[in-house]
Amino acid sequence: MHKYPLSAIIVLWLGMSIGVSAMTADKQEKPVIVTATRTTQTADSALASVTVISRQDIERQQARSVQDVLRGIPGVSIANNGGMGKTSSVFMRGTESDHVLVMIDNIKVGSATSGTTAFENIPIDQIERIEIVRGPRSSLYGSEAIGGVIHIITRKGTGSGFRQHLNFGGGSFGTMEGATGISYNGSQGWLNLTASGIGTQGFNACSGSFSAGCFTVEPDRDGYRNIAGSMRGGYRFQNGLEVETNFMQSAGNTQFDGSYVNKAVLMQQVVGGSIRYAPTTFWNFNLIAGSSREDADNFLGTTYRSRFNTTRDIVTVLNTFTVAKDQQLTIGTDYQRDHVKSTEAYTLMSRTNWGVFAQHQANIAAHNLLFSVRHDDNQQFGSRVTGNAGWSYPLSDKFVLLANFGSAFKAPTFNELFYPGFGNPNLKPEDSRSFEFGTRGHTGWGNWSINAYETRIDNLIAFDANLFAPNNIDQARIRGIEGIVTAQIMDWQINTNLTLMEPINRGSGFNRGNILPRRAEQSFRLDVNRQFGKYVAGAMLLVEGERYDDLANTRKLDPYAKLDLRAEYLFAPKWRLQGRIDNVSDEHYETAAFYNQAGRSFFAMVRYQP
Repeated sequence: MHKYPLSAIIVLWLGMSIGVSAMTADKQEKPVIVTATRTTQTADSALASVTVISRQDIERQQARSVQDVLRGIPGVSIANNGGMGKTSSVFMRGTESDHVLVMIDNIKVGSATSGTTAFENIPIDQIERIEIVRGPRSSLYGSEAIGGVIHIITRKGTGSGFRQHLNFGGGSFGTMEGATGISYNGSQGWLNLTASGIGTQGFNACSGSFSAGCFTVEPDRDGYRNIAGSMRGGYRFQNGLEVETNFMQSAGNTQFDGSYVNKAVLMQQVVGGSIRYAPTTFWNFNLIAGSSREDADNFLGTTYRSRFNTTRDIVTVLNTFTVAKDQQLTIGTDYQRDHVKSTEAYTLMSRTNWGVFAQHQANIAAHNLLFSVRHDDNQQFGSRVTGNAGWSYPLSDKFVLLANFGSAFKAPTFNELFYPGFGNPNLKPEDSRSFEFGTRGHTGWGNWSINAYETRIDNLIAFDANLFAPNNIDQARIRGIEGIVTAQIMDWQINTNLTLMEPINRGSGFNRGNILPRRAEQSFRLDVNRQFGKYVAGAMLLVEGERYDDLANTRKLDPYAKLDLRAEYLFAPKWRLQGRIDNVSDEHYETAAFYNQAGRSFFAMVRYQP
């Protein structure tokens, strides 16, 4: 197995950074985001570390899943259990996979039982953009936002009048995919309808044994099927009142290797709506309400085993006031109800949470300031207070210094608290404190940023052998640095980043000083794209360092380098033929022990886009 030492990664990234700095770039449009502060702002004015993935980025990369576009994003690690449609865990800045808050169209999603989100079942064809905010955001969103927030926004449609989009294709592992949709954008109203489907025979998900990995030997092909649809529409009245509604549903089944279950029938659904109105010139009101569901029926072959259905109901009220020139005050409240229906006899099947928060943003003598505080009252674990503070100062019109502090918490999941024979109802929430210092700038050749951070987590929930149940026994200290360079150099579009991280277990047990499992300490991504008339070519190189699969650090996962190539041909004004080759060198690697990843594979697609 090849080794990719840290020094080589650093030299490669620095060389890339220096190389692009000598060239010029075209002016790029600044993306607008809402996730970092719950108010509208441009990405480069946010005090938080933010990445925005647009619909254009998704199509340019020929991404076929949410994991495709998240993989290699600064601070993000992904562990996949055996290919498309299989469980995928997302770690942000070294925190746990259930320390990432995920929303779809402002509605908080995720399983109340496992505490994680099924990214593998969110269809990429339904997505307009993804906003990724790194760092704690509990002071705005409550539980789970220790590592950061991932906000997925469904398609709204572009341009004016009626438009249609269509794509279909196929490739390795007997894979077929397709999507179609229509949109309308008028002077006051908008509507988008999209449907998509995917089917793949897959490959053998797990190469484990009866005593390791998936604890079975099933050398078969583990397929995946999914049908999804979404709707997003709204209307803006003459008096400025704006109403919008959204719906997304993804349903299908996945096969995997397991000794207790090896097939799941899945459904994920989000429905919501919002009302926005400005009663006065200094007051904006926003009401958001909705519900998310995750259903899973599990089988061993044709034998029914279990059901886990969870629902989250959300209501949010936001009031934003312009209190003075360059000063904005946001006051809001959240209500959340989690409910579980299962074949397992949970002691408690539902709980509620009320949260109230306030945020002040100000620009005083060139200092950009942010302060926020939140109080949560949870039916099961009581009260929690969290806060954030941010600051930036421009040393010049091209160079900015930044600093952030934030506290956050994570409420225990229903599985950790109440799973029969396993749960511990005495668990306390996990708490964290994070510090971040950074700098960012822009020049004639593009944009760059460097951010260093440290996060300390107390009361980490881990399995306690003495209780044979989860317990608050661990602590963690995570340090890291992220460097990002983006440039538009003549006809070349270049995006590159380097993440160096030290996620250390600081508990008092035998695992003290060990690396937290399934987090790569080093990762590097280089993505390039260029258009040659009617032809477009691109490549992405992803390099990730070694990691461990267990808390004891006894099972090491080797480093790997994965190169993907892509190309497209504009054979008609609105038609493109796209093709990609993944894992060109046929690298064998694992992101979770014993679970296989795709070798060299091919995919081609025809896309119609006005």
